[in-house]
Amino acid sequence: MNASSPSPAQNQATTTTLYGGVTNRRVTVRDLATAKQRGERWAMLTAYDALTAGVFDEAGIPVLLVGDSAGNCHLGYETTVPVTMDQMVMLSAAVVRGTKRAMIVADLPFGSYQESPAQAMHNAARLMKEAGVGAVKLEGGERSARSIELLVEAGVPVMAHIGLTPQSVHALGGYPVQGRGDEAAHQLLRDAKAVQQAGAFSVVLEAVPAELAAQVTEQLAIPTVGIGGGPDTDAQVLVWTDMAGMTAGRVPKFVKQYADLRAVLGGAARAYAEDVRTGAFPAAEHSFH
Repeated sequence: MNASSPSPAQNQATTTTLYGGVTNRRVTVRDLATAKQRGERWAMLTAYDALTAGVFDEAGIPVLLVGDSAGNCHLGYETTVPVTMDQMVMLSAAVVRGTKRAMIVADLPFGSYQESPAQAMHNAARLMKEAGVGAVKLEGGERSARSIELLVEAGVPVMAHIGLTPQSVHALGGYPVQGRGDEAAHQLLRDAKAVQQAGAFSVVLEAVPAELAAQVTEQLAIPTVGIGGGPDTDAQVLVWTDMAGMTAGRVPKFVKQYADLRAVLGGAARAYAEDVRTGAFPAAEHSFH
């Protein structure tokens, strides 16, 4: 390499589309497709409010998911099943308002799309028109292919979700790893190819063996997003309260905690309470005269 030739790092800096290359508009499905072609991996986090979403947007996270996981980590439900469309519209609109660059994907909650493709279209349109999201996500492979096809034909970008589908928690009897054994692995591959054929721009692979997720990623032209799918998917997603250490108790095996915000926030609350008890707060500088 001569002195005038750009280094590999310089080439990466000038060609990347998701981390630093998109600054004056929202990240789009075309950007994600380009990242797949280049072998560029990207991160997705959940977000449920404008303030947190703004922090992640400023940090450069290219895709934010307004997940129905809000039911577990913000609304106090045991599962995602009780989450309603009205709640998803409200949360999604807040995330859109709090961001400028990230693509915002919103979950279609349980009961909002399973009845028919027409029902899926009605509720996807609500998320796009009332909340302003850039895409929707729905669970299911072959069983959801017709709905995905209709949405895509109508101009709605769709992220699919296969493997462990949390909305089916009662049918699954919990949250077991999916795709183990030849028959289950073949079904997962069929599901992945079905959603790609239907027009999904990406697919989440949740709680599947790493080897199977790698095989799906290799066979699909669209990006795969892993959550408990091992290291070889095109992207990764985590629930932000798990990632940042806000979740109490045990977290799934696939979670890596990057902070202990629960301890930080608890410490701040205790310090505040102590200052109020002793009269140290408010002081003169916090008072009007």
